[in-house]
Amino acid sequence: MSSLPHPLVAAACVAAMLTLAGCGGGEVGGTVSGLGSGRSVVLLNNGADALTVSANGRFAFADLLSANSAYAVTVGTQPSGQTCSVANGSGSIDADRTSVDDVQVSCSFVAALRGTVSGLREGTALTLANGSERLAVSADGAFAFSTTLAEGIAYSVSIVSQPAIGSCSLSNGSGSFFAASCFPLSSSCLLCC
Repeated sequence: MSSLPHPLVAAACVAAMLTLAGCGGGEVGGTVSGLGSGRSVVLLNNGADALTVSANGRFAFADLLSANSAYAVTVGTQPSGQTCSVANGSGSIDADRTSVDDVQVSCSFVAALRGTVSGLREGTALTLANGSERLAVSADGAFAFSTTLAEGIAYSVSIVSQPAIGSCSLSNGSGSFFAASCFPLSSSCLLCC
């Protein structure tokens, strides 16, 4: 008896090996950094294959790409109170279907400069300024400038007009902005009394 396999068995084995050799690779992934606790970012590859990432670290899209296929990683949905940007997010899978693992998604907090007014008499108002932005405040409670600021940017708030009755002063009116300490609203960011 011959120990050679039947020709159909041999052909099936070769086909299986070629199929398995074609598997793997073609994965697109990378690293997320700066994502705040309890937040998530939705990433897209080529406008589809949505991937929700809820922690810093490695990520990989579920869909594998064939050789020479283009990829383009973008942010589909930004996390609340943060902005994420993508570096090394586009290119093509090589002919060997080598996985791409160097996509960098960097997130940072952004928010408006916020604070609280207390002790303002009813029917009076004051005007605050941060750079060229002006904000009229006419009641006690929370306020926020409309311009969003990025992490670490300097701010300097001043009172450009006092109320008709009384006088206000600022606490924490200047410094470096760190949105994480202002999100959600915190009177430690800026206090006017």
